[in-house]
Amino acid sequence: MTRAVFFDVDGVILDGYHARPEGLKRWDQFLAADLGIDPVVFDEKFIKPLYVPFVLNRQKSLVNALEEAMPDLGYDGSPMHIVAAWMNRDTGLNEPLLEIIDTLRSSGAARVYIASNQEDVRAENLWTHLGLGLHFEDIFYSARLGAAKPDPAFFAAVDRHLGPQAEPPLFFDDYESIAAAATAHGWEGVLYDTVDDCRNHPWIAAQLKAATTTRRPSASDDAGLDTGA
Repeated sequence: MTRAVFFDVDGVILDGYHARPEGLKRWDQFLAADLGIDPVVFDEKFIKPLYVPFVLNRQKSLVNALEEAMPDLGYDGSPMHIVAAWMNRDTGLNEPLLEIIDTLRSSGAARVYIASNQEDVRAENLWTHLGLGLHFEDIFYSARLGAAKPDPAFFAAVDRHLGPQAEPPLFFDDYESIAAAATAHGWEGVLYDTVDDCRNHPWIAAQLKAATTTRRPSASDDAGLDTGA
C-alpha cells in the first residue's frame, strides 16, 4: 500500500524560517548589505501588509507587490533585484531529511509531496533551481490552490488533486496549529522540529527499516556466483 506523505517547506525541507524563534535563520538579514533595505522595514511594509494577505493566495503577483512597497522600503531599483536576493539567499536545504524522503520514494511505500504556503515565483525556484522536483512528485502551494494553510480549503484542494486515498495522508509541518488543522481535516498531521521527528515516526521508521532489509543484490553479491561463462 502506497501512502501520500507531505512536507512543509520553511522549517522542514528548508532550514531557514522556523516556527520556533530559536530555530530561525532569516534570509532577509542580508537585505541591508545586499540592497540597503532594512529587514525590519521589509517585514512591516511588505511581508505583513502585502505578501501574506495578497501574494500568497495570488491576489497580487510578487513583483507587483514589491513594486508597490518599494517607496516605503526606501529602494529605487528594480523589484527583480529583491526577488533575486531572496531566491539566492534562501537556499538552506535540509539534506538529512531529503535522504529520508528519497528512501521513502524509491521504496515504493510513499508518494511524497510538498504542501506549503508559497507564491508562484518562489514555488518555481524551489522546484527547479533548488532541485526539489528531483525529490518530490508535486508541490501543492497556496497560490496554486487559492487557499493557505491552515485553512481547511487548502487540504480539501489537495484532496481533490489526489483523489481517494486508502490511508490518511501523513503531513509534517513546523507549526503546531497547521499540523492540528491537517489532523482535524482527516490527515495525520505531525509537528516537525528536527529530522528525528520524521525518522522516528512509527510508519516512517517501519518503511525505512523495510527498505534496508529488501535492498537489491549488489554487484559484489553476485561476484561469487558461477555463471557458467
